[in-house]
Amino acid sequence: MEPVPLRDFVRAVDPASLPRVLRVYSGVYLEGSIYEIAGNECCLSTGDLIKVTQVCLQKVVCEDPGTGQILELAPNFQGHFSPLTSPQSYRTLEELVSAATQHSLHLPIYFTSTHSIATKDRVVTEDQPLMLEAVEMHLGTHCARCVLGSGAQRVVLHLPLSQKGPFWRWKSGTPQTLLQVLQDPAYKDGIFTCPSLPWHSLILRPQYEVQAIMHMRRTIVKIPSTLEVEVQDVTASSQDVHFIKPLLLSEALAQGGPFPLSMEILEVPEGPPIFLSPWVGSLRKGQKLCIYGLASPPWRVLASSKGRKVPRHFMISADYKGKLRLRPREFPTAYDLLGALQPGQPLRVVATRDYEGDGEENPEFSSLAVGDRLEVLGSSQVYGAQGQDVGVLVCQRLSDQTEEEKEEDCEEAEEQERILLPLYTPGGFVEEMNDSRRYSLVDLAAQFSLPCEVKVVAKDSSNPADPLVSFPGLRLEEKITEPFLVVGLDSQPGRYFEIPPRWMDLTVVEAKRQPDQLAGPLPVATVEELADAFYYNLRKLPACENQAPPPRPPKSQGLSEQRTSGKEGDIKSSKVLEPKCPKTPLLPKPKAKTLPEFYKDKSDMYSKNPAHKGLSPTKFQTEDPDMDEHDYEEIVEHFRKTI
Repeated sequence: MEPVPLRDFVRAVDPASLPRVLRVYSGVYLEGSIYEIAGNECCLSTGDLIKVTQVCLQKVVCEDPGTGQILELAPNFQGHFSPLTSPQSYRTLEELVSAATQHSLHLPIYFTSTHSIATKDRVVTEDQPLMLEAVEMHLGTHCARCVLGSGAQRVVLHLPLSQKGPFWRWKSGTPQTLLQVLQDPAYKDGIFTCPSLPWHSLILRPQYEVQAIMHMRRTIVKIPSTLEVEVQDVTASSQDVHFIKPLLLSEALAQGGPFPLSMEILEVPEGPPIFLSPWVGSLRKGQKLCIYGLASPPWRVLASSKGRKVPRHFMISADYKGKLRLRPREFPTAYDLLGALQPGQPLRVVATRDYEGDGEENPEFSSLAVGDRLEVLGSSQVYGAQGQDVGVLVCQRLSDQTEEEKEEDCEEAEEQERILLPLYTPGGFVEEMNDSRRYSLVDLAAQFSLPCEVKVVAKDSSNPADPLVSFPGLRLEEKITEPFLVVGLDSQPGRYFEIPPRWMDLTVVEAKRQPDQLAGPLPVATVEELADAFYYNLRKLPACENQAPPPRPPKSQGLSEQRTSGKEGDIKSSKVLEPKCPKTPLLPKPKAKTLPEFYKDKSDMYSKNPAHKGLSPTKFQTEDPDMDEHDYEEIVEHFRKTI
């Protein structure tokens, strides 16, 4: 086949003959694009092979040959087109009949008028098709017997031969649809008329989209038929041509096998690595690998080390064989306690910081001392001093009795004190735990909710270099279900690892050699250390984003006024101590609130808990200056005595 423009090949090709193989005879490069524009291929090199699988009509551009105006039609355009024999028009019906006689055309012939024709019975609108059946005498005048419409709508009209036009003659035949006109090779580059369009004549220029397969292209290539390129049909001589199709690991996973698959790496995704393992550096272009199948089970646990300044992050497989022991969890606020509470699972904690409550503003809030034991019951809402609802944590204060003593004294246990803590309580709590059992990772994930604190007490026997044993503690943060593929490299025989295709989507191509069939499970590392950047990106996933921040404490009007008066007192007191002004009169006492009743009797509160006997009653006044109330009268009096 001789080379032809791509648009001519597409216009003439029979869809039933596809697929067909084309060779690019004269390539093209569209300046300003690297590979594609708007999803279409714009650069084809001379000698490239293209396997055309489908041709789709995108649109039809109509052009007025007289003015050059254009408009676009959709493929489903409902108008009918009739081909014109030539762009020549006729001034009268007599000229039309005479021209038809000279060209030996047999009646009937088809024509249309560019102006409306008024008859006795009706008005023939412009561009409405008419069929001239014969020339005969009608009422003493030479007339053209014309037929308007067809079937039941057929109307016979007698138009005098002197009827003025201009008129356009059509080819013989009935009007056709847009697709019928485009599929007929005889109508190529013809001139048409359509009553639905505003022009008397027009040229149809269809634009197609060619869908094809090319070498080393992972997806179907889309080529516009308007591309200025010449092609040559080489289907007959290209029966043995094999088009190599690259594959992503995610696509190999979606196909589901058959495994094992022997592959060659074509491209490694750019960016920082997600794992810190040495095998990651072995993944490079040209490397041969074998995909053995889907890793099982599919879930893993995200963990971070504790006890060091810079934590390290790990992905632990469900196949991890090490033994773990639970460690007490730490909770910085009461809000964290509420988040850790699970239905049917009692949560008991010990306070690690003192908390004084909200004093006069919210006297129903309880105070805590270091060592207080609490059992978390749930949450509630109370009406605060600022006229707003405040979320509180409902707890039960526990005594230091043992479980046996509690069983002996049930009535006293029922009367234990219930306390309310606002969710913004800036205290510290540590979980009270007596569980010394050793769990596997599977049992731990099934019996307890994450996050939780653990200590690895026995390393994984299948991993001699288990890094988790060296840490004083681990925080198991969340359970992640992600499919992994078990892979082995030819350059490292006997070593196998797992790749998550969604996170490391290599581009591969099928290799010619047959992969080795292996029996039994493969020895795969069960712990992978994560890069910090990937870990924090992983924590941004929707499963980790739904944790709401703890509530902020309400602003206290009384406390803000007291702080203002305290600042004034400090400024005035500094003036008293100036050495150059020894005779400065003593300042009056600033007006400040005295301590509320809750703060005045600290000894009674400490005496309730024998573990805290002998603690100084002024400890609450000095530990947190933002929460304390200060007695400025005592401070100024102390300065007076000093002077």
